[in-house]
This record gives sequence, C-alpha cells and structure tokens, in this order.
Amino acid sequence: MTVRQQILRWIYPLFVRFKKLTGANKIIENNDGKPGSSFYDLSVCLNNGSELEFSSLKGKKVLIVNTASNCGYTNQYSELQQLYEEQKPKLVIVAFPANDFKEQEAGSDEEIASFCQVNYGVTFPLVKKSVVIKGPEQNPVFRWLTEKNSNGWNDRQPTWNFSKYLINENGALTHFFDPAVSPLDEGVLKAINA
Repeated sequence: MTVRQQILRWIYPLFVRFKKLTGANKIIENNDGKPGSSFYDLSVCLNNGSELEFSSLKGKKVLIVNTASNCGYTNQYSELQQLYEEQKPKLVIVAFPANDFKEQEAGSDEEIASFCQVNYGVTFPLVKKSVVIKGPEQNPVFRWLTEKNSNGWNDRQPTWNFSKYLINENGALTHFFDPAVSPLDEGVLKAINA
C-alpha cells in the first residue's frame, strides 16, 4: 500500500462522519420502473479472464460498484467484503475497477486484483478495468444501469468512485447509492434484506 493509500485509509472514517453530519448521504430509490431490457442478458469479463453471465445470478440480489484503488472511498473495499460475507448466498457483489475520476485506478487488472486481495481480503468478483461513465466506451453493464429506457427509471451515472447500484432477485434495478453511503449503511442493508 502506498503512502497516499495509507493516508486515504486513515481519512475515510472522518470523511464518512462528515458526510453523515452534513446530510450528504444520498439514497435514491425507485421500485416502480420496469426494465426495457433484461439485466440477465448481460455478461462481463472478469479480471481473471473468465466470463460472468448475469443470468447465472437469477434469484439473488446484485450490488454493482465502480471502484478505484487510490480514492478516499477505497476503504469501502473492506466494508464491501464484510457485506459480501454476511449476505452470502443471497447477495453477489461485482466490482468494476475504473479510471474515470482523476486517474485513481491506474494499475493493471493483475495489480488491482493483488491490491484488493492483499489489503482488503476481497473475494467477490472483480471485472476487467473498464469505463463506467457515459460515452462511447462505457461498459455495457453501466450503459444498462444509467439509461432509463434500459433499466426502467435511472439515468444517473456514477457520481464518483464507489457509486452503488442494487439489482433485485428478478433483475430489476431498485436502488442507487451515492459513493458517500457506506456499504454497511442502514439504508443499504434494508434494501438488501427487503
């Protein structure tokens, strides 16, 4: 872990407390939208080269998170791992490392996987590094997550690293959680357990 990453790890709890005190934690919910296309038609290439077909996750909730190794929110990896362990097998977390916000994920797929395993014990799936913000190179999963005509209601793209999208057991996008919202936040847990 670099000095910068160690400093960010120390600052993260202070940042989360500040966001809670100022009311900056945003949870956007909309359970009424009907997807225009199926989440289960999508698949991704994991950073180990294997393919993850989302159709294999039917009947489980899926939390999709765009991640970065050099971000003030990087400590959320440990919270995501804790959530993953506590909610298995009904929840699958899929991390999408991305370098879309101020060059905070510059490493290779192998370096990212090693960093996550060594520093946070991550065992949930990591996707090959990709683009998560809107544009021609946007990952198709994030295109589905950020296009209302595809997912049924949400046009919001990630506002920063560690934006979170929750898909229910039937493949419907039900929640968007701002990066400042901890994966262990009461609102996240309530949505997962609903």
